[in-house]
Amino acid sequence: MRIAVSGSIATDHLMTFPGRFTDQLLPDQLDKVSLSFLVGQLNVRRGGVAANICYGLGCLGLSPVLVGAVGDDFAEYRVWLKEHGVDTDVVHVFETRQTANQIAAFHPAAMSEARDIGIQRAVEHAGGLDLVLISPNDPATMLRHTAQCRTSGIAFAADPSQQLANLDGEQVASLVDGARWLFTNEYEASLLLERTGRRREDVLRQVGTWITTLGAGGVRIDRDGAPTCTVPAVPATDTTDPTGVGDAFRAGFLAAVGQGLSADDAARLGCALATTALGATGPQEYEVSPVRLLADITAAYGPAAARPFALWLGNPGETS
Repeated sequence: MRIAVSGSIATDHLMTFPGRFTDQLLPDQLDKVSLSFLVGQLNVRRGGVAANICYGLGCLGLSPVLVGAVGDDFAEYRVWLKEHGVDTDVVHVFETRQTANQIAAFHPAAMSEARDIGIQRAVEHAGGLDLVLISPNDPATMLRHTAQCRTSGIAFAADPSQQLANLDGEQVASLVDGARWLFTNEYEASLLLERTGRRREDVLRQVGTWITTLGAGGVRIDRDGAPTCTVPAVPATDTTDPTGVGDAFRAGFLAAVGQGLSADDAARLGCALATTALGATGPQEYEVSPVRLLADITAAYGPAAARPFALWLGNPGETS
């Protein structure tokens, strides 16, 4: 299965302040605050929703096509992604911009130019696409790529997540209508319904399957006219960093779908990969061991549930 992922590519700048901010503030002088906080440590990590998802897909043996816009500082990041199985050949580099970055707020930088990138370029490069995942990006880009998928008859998955707050009801409806897969977390699901003014049943009539992540509660799978299914989470022994856990879930889910597995089975792999990511610091710092994933799925869901993964994940020595 050939998958393209359209969305953000970014770097995260994480700083550690050794004290407490409240110790530096005078309650009766807050209208005159003029402070600079000296941080003790700066960590720059690779991120961006589309890049994170592609990283997970690449580690699971797919060769996802990353579609997005970056600045002229992308060279080292590109090498990293290629080393982990990601096709970055259609990523557009703007020489006068920097790659999007997040400190305390998100600065889109080159991402704001992504609207000039067409899905057709990825189609031609890949020799055809089976699925396009449209994840958070410049809102105009998300709407354009969704429309291009519909016009070209390419199956697409909708993952509006963080951008729901920046979209009106008509735009949200345009992003999700006709999606084969719709991904949200529990809060985003409520926000989607509020923005569109629709009931859950209305949305389910417009999408193939709605996948809602519930954190430690696992994943809810909803289909029109079918009972709701809940897949429990894979228990975590290490909860180092939740950043990018949802992206890892999506990568695991789509990789399993690409192997022809059912949505329920795909959710199990997604949960296993999410738990793997939870034990690492940073959204692209976890390592994927197919054998370990199979063991985690077996322990969490039982041998019968693990059987569909046996031929794919059960070969010793396969690691990323």
